[in-house]
Parts: sequence; C-alpha cells; structure tokens
Amino acid sequence: MRVKQRQCSRTGCQQMAVATLTYAYADRAAVVGPLALRHEPGSHDLCRDHCAGLSTPRGWELIRLPLEEGGPAHTHDDLLALADAVREVGFSWGEPGPPAASEPQLTRRKGHLGVVADPADRSR
Repeated sequence: MRVKQRQCSRTGCQQMAVATLTYAYADRAAVVGPLALRHEPGSHDLCRDHCAGLSTPRGWELIRLPLEEGGPAHTHDDLLALADAVREVGFSWGEPGPPAASEPQLTRRKGHLGVVADPADRSR
C-alpha cells in the first residue's frame, strides 16, 4: 500500500509532503514522523524543508521519528503475516468457557459502560 502524495500544509508551499506533524498537547510534545496514510484532523503534512526547520515553543519536546524514504512500503510477506494472524484468531474462537482466575471480570453495567473488577482484589 502506498501513501497518496499530498502537498505540504504550510501556506504557500507547493512541495510534496514527506512527514506528518502531530501535537500531543497533554504531554507538551510535537511528534514528527513518516507521512501518515491519510490526512487526519489536527495533523499537518510537511515537506522536507519545513520538517527540517521545525521548532517547538519553549518547554515543549520535539520528537523526531525516522522518516522512510519513498513512504512506507509493505511487502508481500507483511500482508501474509497479517492474514495469518487474523486467520489464527478467527479459528481460535470457540465456546466461551469460564474466565480464568487472573482475568478481569465485568461486575456492573450502566448503559454501554461497564465496571471491571481488579482480579487481585477479590473483596468486591
């Protein structure tokens, strides 16, 4: 699967994007990595020049992930491994048995939310 070519998000820039910038506001960090498969709201596609000259506000951390030349390339082996993993999970589903003692158990439900009890705390 190849990433669709997109232009840099910076105003007036006509170069092709090679990286995606995403902000993690809670962590006060900016993450620059390989071009995402598709444009997501809140992310910015950057060309090589704008990616190299990127800086962050004082107190913020800039995390640079290695860029893949030519975009991400998935091989035939990657697709086969994914298909095998999905097939293995599909064939392993049987009749549900009693939960193991160490598995968390759902104790109460309210609408679509549920309370999960800690398996180590059996007093509840």
